Amino acid sequence: MLNIIKDKAVVGTDDWNLLRLAEGESAEAVAVPAGKVIVPLTVWQAQAASLKARGDVGVWLASDERPEALKDDTATLQMIAVDFPKFGDGRGYSIAYNLRMRFDYTGELRAVGDVLRDQLFYMQRVGFNSFAVRADRDVNDALKGLSDFSESYQQSWDKKTPLFRRVDRQAVAPK
Repeated sequence: MLNIIKDKAVVGTDDWNLLRLAEGESAEAVAVPAGKVIVPLTVWQAQAASLKARGDVGVWLASDERPEALKDDTATLQMIAVDFPKFGDGRGYSIAYNLRMRFDYTGELRAVGDVLRDQLFYMQRVGFNSFAVRADRDVNDALKGLSDFSESYQQSWDKKTPLFRRVDRQAVAPK
């Protein structure tokens, strides 16, 4: 993969490879290559015994899959990716938030697929710390998307307290 942003910096090289099943390929029969690879959830579930033993395998979730499927694996997975099939599909935000908040996932959480600069600030807010920016976009321009706003009003993964509770306001006596 190219165009990777991780922990608010552009990564020069990324040693993770994303495995997508070809048409007609089955999760049970697909050969998972050696090295760091991010496999679809269906492959993870079908080949769990051998993949868990490797330690260099991550899992990616499609936008219509549930994060609960990985609740027993979050402590051991180094990488979980969430696929955004198109810009307007926001289900991945909920998946990321739930992985971080409900299932205490602390590893690398990567957004893959149709990932654009306009989304990065909000993706970061729900727990993503890694982004595979679309190949036709400038990764350095996309990096600026993480700092588009100086403040956020709502609480989320990155700020547990809403703005009105973070600001110290002094009461002013009426005249």
